[in-house]
Amino acid sequence: MCSSRKLHAELERSDRRRFLRFAGIGVGLVAFSNVLSIKPAQARPIAPPPKPQNAINPDDALKRLRAGNARYIEGVTRRQDFLSERAALVDGQNPYVAVLSCADSRIAPEYAFDTGRGDLFAVRVAGNFITTDVLASLEYAVAVLGTPLLVVMGHERCGAVSAGVKSVKEGATYPGSIQSLATAIEPSVRKVLKQPGDLLENAISQNVKDNVARLKSSSYLLADAVQQGRLKIIGGVYQLHSGEVKFIV
Repeated sequence: MCSSRKLHAELERSDRRRFLRFAGIGVGLVAFSNVLSIKPAQARPIAPPPKPQNAINPDDALKRLRAGNARYIEGVTRRQDFLSERAALVDGQNPYVAVLSCADSRIAPEYAFDTGRGDLFAVRVAGNFITTDVLASLEYAVAVLGTPLLVVMGHERCGAVSAGVKSVKEGATYPGSIQSLATAIEPSVRKVLKQPGDLLENAISQNVKDNVARLKSSSYLLADAVQQGRLKIIGGVYQLHSGEVKFIV
């Protein structure tokens, strides 16, 4: 008798849990439906961008980026007003450029392009190549933040690309997960094996070109933005001595 009452009570609790679960789903669906059915007149007004000067087209973004690099090369970078920038960016961001660069400590894209807070969306990985997480980050910059310019930036004497060269030429292997960097860059190295000139320099440039092409072909979000004229995707190679970024458009 006691076990029968326990079973009945457990069934009641199970029914309540099932009801609450489905009720929650129903509430979620109704809420989602309400969001979809909001009419333009009901929607909240769009707030102005945190940095209005960053709401520019891809060509103007590239001109601004080049000008910033020119200042950096000459050593006449602008004084940044960090106090007002911090306040402006509390509730959002609208960077005018996203840069995929190497994790090398000598490479600092914010400095190289003389940008302030909220101007440059930085994604960094040794070898500056596309992974799923890197692609997702860059898609976020474009699709959510409205960034009009993406730059894949390699650099001189890149250790990750050098590892790829040695892996192809000498069969070198590396400990831990470091091998994955070399393996990712091997295809670019093989493309330039017979090209005249310095193999490492050629491989660095080819790696940039290949990842620019990958961005254009691997994401419908980015491809649509490019087709609609909202986005430009280019490459560049940072020169360690001069600080110049030689663009590959």
